[in-house]
Amino acid sequence: MDQKGYLHQIHPVLPVWDVIEALDFYVNRLGFRIAFADDPKKPKYAGVIKDAVEIHLQWHDAKEWDAEIDRPMLRIVTQNIESLYREYGEKEVFNPHTLLRETAWGTKEFAFYDPFKNGLTFYRDI
Repeated sequence: MDQKGYLHQIHPVLPVWDVIEALDFYVNRLGFRIAFADDPKKPKYAGVIKDAVEIHLQWHDAKEWDAEIDRPMLRIVTQNIESLYREYGEKEVFNPHTLLRETAWGTKEFAFYDPFKNGLTFYRDI
């Protein structure tokens, strides 16, 4: 008998117009490390990893898409969310409206955009 398929990870691909700048943000501001890059000097595709989360960054010509609409939004399940909120607050990645808040749907979360307008929400169930 065949075993049933099982989903165990997801590696979302975020569009960016500068992979080096994106790597700098995710590594130096959010604490990820570089998992791979297709070219060490001028990558078009790279991955970053932190704990059990891996995000891929792919170059897209900024002229070909409107950064103000239809942007990806990732929701990342987080432990010790208060500590992560303080850590990222010290790295000045938030906009003035970023708050750690409890939601009506039973989570505690905060959200902000990376430099390429990709949304990042970090949360935990209450």
